[in-house]
Amino acid sequence: MDRQKKGMLRGAGRMVLSLLCLLAICSQMFAKPPAKEKHSKKPQAAPTSQPVKNLILLIGDGMGPQQIGLLTTYAHQARQSEYVGRETAIEQAMRAGTMGLVRTAPQGVLVTDSAAAATHLATGVDAAPETVGLDRHGDPVETILEKARDAGKAVGLVTDTRLTHGTPAAFLAHRPHRSEENEIAVEMLGADADVLLGAGLRYWIPQQATEVGSAAADEIKNMTGGAFDFASRRRDNRNLLLEARLKGYQLAFTDAQMERVHSGKLLGIFGNEALSDALVQRAAGKDFHEPTLFEMTEKALELLSQDKAGFFLMVEAGQIDWACHNNDAGALLQEMLRFDKALAAILQWMESRNDTLLVVTADHETGSFGFSYSGSALPSPKKLPGSAFEDVRHAPDFNFGRPEILDRLYNQKKSYYSVFQKFDALPKEEQTPAKLAELVAANLPFPIREQQAAEILKRGANPLYVKDHRYLGSKTSPQVGDFSDFYVFGDNLRMNLLARAVAADQNIIWGTGTHTSTPVVVVAIGPESAARPFGRMMHATEVGQLMQRALFGR
Repeated sequence: MDRQKKGMLRGAGRMVLSLLCLLAICSQMFAKPPAKEKHSKKPQAAPTSQPVKNLILLIGDGMGPQQIGLLTTYAHQARQSEYVGRETAIEQAMRAGTMGLVRTAPQGVLVTDSAAAATHLATGVDAAPETVGLDRHGDPVETILEKARDAGKAVGLVTDTRLTHGTPAAFLAHRPHRSEENEIAVEMLGADADVLLGAGLRYWIPQQATEVGSAAADEIKNMTGGAFDFASRRRDNRNLLLEARLKGYQLAFTDAQMERVHSGKLLGIFGNEALSDALVQRAAGKDFHEPTLFEMTEKALELLSQDKAGFFLMVEAGQIDWACHNNDAGALLQEMLRFDKALAAILQWMESRNDTLLVVTADHETGSFGFSYSGSALPSPKKLPGSAFEDVRHAPDFNFGRPEILDRLYNQKKSYYSVFQKFDALPKEEQTPAKLAELVAANLPFPIREQQAAEILKRGANPLYVKDHRYLGSKTSPQVGDFSDFYVFGDNLRMNLLARAVAADQNIIWGTGTHTSTPVVVVAIGPESAARPFGRMMHATEVGQLMQRALFGR
């Protein structure tokens, strides 16, 4: 090859190489960040320029996009909506903050439980199913709450379920299984949080307290003032309430007792198992002696914000999940309203502040809930005013659901759980299909026929072997129709069957009695440098990492 041709080839080669380099530079400038290979890798967002002083995490347990959709659909379309002329708090948060989506499953499985999901958020590392405060290998991991406490900040937990339940436990305990609530209570007390507000007294009082007339029972009755009935689940005679008092905690068992505390450490336990559901609280009104989630959140903010070093607070609206496990749409709406009021309290407290990051998210979605159009109860053809309908009527092929369903859901008087609780309290001879149909008609705006009630009682006779809500297997099918493998909690079966009986009347479908892998929403509100990194698709462990980066600057 002559010298001229070689030179031409070298020049062409250099030109091609230059073009390739230019393309590589451009691709780096405009390409999206590479996908994460593992949940535990650090997010690629830049560190915040200045750590925030306070961080508030609000978790809607079981709250997927569908549940948020129920709340906002009610707010904008229900004729009796209490949001007339204004947005929901979650919509305000979405408008003011940064929004992203979150994948929730641990590595190696497709669906999470609440304990592992909360551990993801609390630690920023991957967890094994049903473990609390441990990484996926089973080693304890320091949580964001513990790190905040060790950094000199005030720390607190608020929940409308048990303090020892899977979600709050993941922030203050480290156990191989979420069911170890006796041990979780001991670890929680030893963690020295400033504010603990929730329920679950049964794991804090001595075993002998269940024996009526015993010295232990009298002691607990005197300490609680008889605020509510109690029965211990402990396997020892430790009185953790007394131990808490010796550690400097002020104790509260009613809303009035809680309101009287204006400084210092506070342990508030307002029920033996959980706080009452939102429908019970609404029916009781001002005569009720339990605080609401809104009131507990306000009290926690009042106490924690007195610390000059700042604080970390986790608030859980945990009974959203319970309503969805029960497939109870009316109760779900009320729990979403309770969640939204707690969020409104936080947003109001944050007004004019620039030192606080609020993260609103969920641990997972429960129930595979949704409104759906159906082929029954088709709307009657009607005349529309538009020119296209001069000679024809509007006659949809399907029933797309009417907004008045929203008002009927709101007007539900009792949850499905309360209906069956009342049914089970009847004398055995009165526990008939006719009586169940009567109770449903009295408390739900969606009546059922006696034949449907008979089928619910027959098929929901709990053929599963269940202990402490753990599925232990069965010799027969749960008999809830299709997808029976996904209705694993025997004590929920009758409620799930009731949901199916009224489904067509509600234009609502439920896909499961358990959790799903549906990505959940995350909203971050606060200083722009702290909130901006949340605006993408990520794993829950990355949410945990971003919160730690915002609070500690690393």
